[in-house]
Amino acid sequence: MAKQKKIAKHIKESVRFTALELLVSISEKQAYSNILVNDAIKRHHLSDKDARLMTEIVYGTVGHKLTLEYYLKPFIKNPKKLDNWVKQLLLLSLYQMFYLDKIPEHAIINEAVNIAKAKSNPGIGRFVNGVLRSIQREGEPSTELIQDPVKRLSVEVSLPLWLTQRLVDDLGIDEARKLGESLLVPSHVSVRVDTRHISREEARDELIEQGLEVSLSDVSPYGLVIEKGFLGNTRLFKEGLITIQDESSMLVAPAMQLEASHKVLDACAAPGGKTTHIASFLDESQGGKVIALDIHEHKIKLVEDNAKRLHVDGVVECELLDARKVGDVFADESFDRILVDAPCSGLGLLRRKPDIKYTKTPEDFNNLQRIQLEILESVVPKLNQWGIMTYSTCTVTKEENQEVIEEFLKRHSNFELIDVVGAGTLEKSYQDKQLQLYPHHYHTDGFFISCLRRKS
Repeated sequence: MAKQKKIAKHIKESVRFTALELLVSISEKQAYSNILVNDAIKRHHLSDKDARLMTEIVYGTVGHKLTLEYYLKPFIKNPKKLDNWVKQLLLLSLYQMFYLDKIPEHAIINEAVNIAKAKSNPGIGRFVNGVLRSIQREGEPSTELIQDPVKRLSVEVSLPLWLTQRLVDDLGIDEARKLGESLLVPSHVSVRVDTRHISREEARDELIEQGLEVSLSDVSPYGLVIEKGFLGNTRLFKEGLITIQDESSMLVAPAMQLEASHKVLDACAAPGGKTTHIASFLDESQGGKVIALDIHEHKIKLVEDNAKRLHVDGVVECELLDARKVGDVFADESFDRILVDAPCSGLGLLRRKPDIKYTKTPEDFNNLQRIQLEILESVVPKLNQWGIMTYSTCTVTKEENQEVIEEFLKRHSNFELIDVVGAGTLEKSYQDKQLQLYPHHYHTDGFFISCLRRKS
């Protein structure tokens, strides 16, 4: 086995070297960027400033990968002979050169050359220097050279061609471009306020007093948007009066039209954000309860921990169960409300998890639609007459959303679509009694909600 080269500490612990290691792991092992970034920040004890820069470089390079590869391609004579780590080093350097304006280009190039020499040899250092200097001198190739408009859009917004084509088919090219461009804008953090104990305005004011930049959500009456600041040290977070949740996800529980005495089935519950929100509408003394199912044991523990932290464990009951097997456990017509927050492609989360856009395939959608319909078919006998079943996903494709509901209604004429309560003010996203939030509409995750009432 070849002896691994010892790398100087000041390089090995640098922000860009750490970013390079993560990018290599993401590209070779399909590791999740959000998990790697959080682990690296803790492992290297990065300062806030370094953590922000490292996160920006990793997310930015992954998010713009196809664009950066297009820029790099004319400057590499033998791309097949290029080691992956050298390619990742060039891409992260290009990201800094073209998308960050506070770092001088000579500093970016010097650091890339130093990393290349430290990891390999002076010859690789000269190669990296030559490529980056050439691009600096000649500039990035224009995407106008790409004749096909969909292919050009794919490169410009860094979405795989098949996915770009699908979005263009669904939305038209102008909306698909807006959506794609919005995914390249960093997401913000939002929190749900437990308004049983504190109003949104009071929570906002207290967080501002503690130095955070906070505003009221325009999407959810339970939400606050955090533009800047660390939540973990605040009293409200420690005492479980706020919890991190995307604004779009906060729309689910109100849409279910819950009453304090309701018995609710949350068929795919983990990690428990929606379960705990549902629970906040229920009253144990009136018989209110939410049964939270998940197929993974460790995720059940996560839901239980969340329920305890948010003081709703009295009405949350967790069970390890595949939602497609509820017929083995629960009697028919057991529940007043059912939530199917279905397993999905997660394309609505691309702003937070940019790496997943390169790993999905068109075949995934057909498999997922089958599973989504199987879950709906499994739980539907468990709903009381006049009960409401809510279907939601964190994705944006019609196959997983509108087409699933359309197919379900074909099979069940005793169900009708009803309004999604709370969606009326979101005019850009609400059509035909179904809420399809696209990330460029209100800068939320992509999300879908539909509510179905059983008539007989």
